[in-house]
Amino acid sequence: MAELEKRSAAAAPARSAEDQTDIENLPALVSRLSDGVATLLDTKISLLKVEIKEDVNAYIRGAVTILIGGIIAAVGFAILNVAVAFFVSVLLPSTLNEFVRLALGFVITGALYLVIGGIFIITAKNRMAKQGIVPERSVNELRKDKEWLKKEL
Repeated sequence: MAELEKRSAAAAPARSAEDQTDIENLPALVSRLSDGVATLLDTKISLLKVEIKEDVNAYIRGAVTILIGGIIAAVGFAILNVAVAFFVSVLLPSTLNEFVRLALGFVITGALYLVIGGIFIITAKNRMAKQGIVPERSVNELRKDKEWLKKEL
C-alpha cells in the first residue's frame, strides 16, 4: 500500500509539471501562429501585387493600341482626305458647282476614314474587355486558405 502511495505521489507532480510545460508553450505556439499568418498574408499580398501589375500592363498595352489606332485614323483622315476628296470630286457630275463637288468629296472621304478608325478602336476595346479585371490566382489562393482555415478550426 505504501508502495502505491509513493507511485501516485510521484506521478502527480510529473503530470502537473507536464501541464505547466504545455501552458508555458502556449504563448510560443500563438506567436508562431501569428508569424505564420503574417507570412501568409505577406505572400498573398505579393501575389496580388504581381497580378495587378500584369493586368495594368495589359491595359496599358491596350490603351497604347487604341491611341495608335486613333493617331493612324487622324493622320489618315487629314492626309488622304484631301487626295480622295479631289478624286471623288472629279467623279461627281460636272453639273454640280465645283465647290459642292469638293465638299461632297471631303464628306465621303471623312466618313470612310472615321469608319476605319472606329473599327480599329472597337477591336482593341473588345480585346481589352476580354482581359479579366479580377486577379484569379489570388482569389483561388484565398479560397484555398479559407477552406484550410475551416478545416483547421
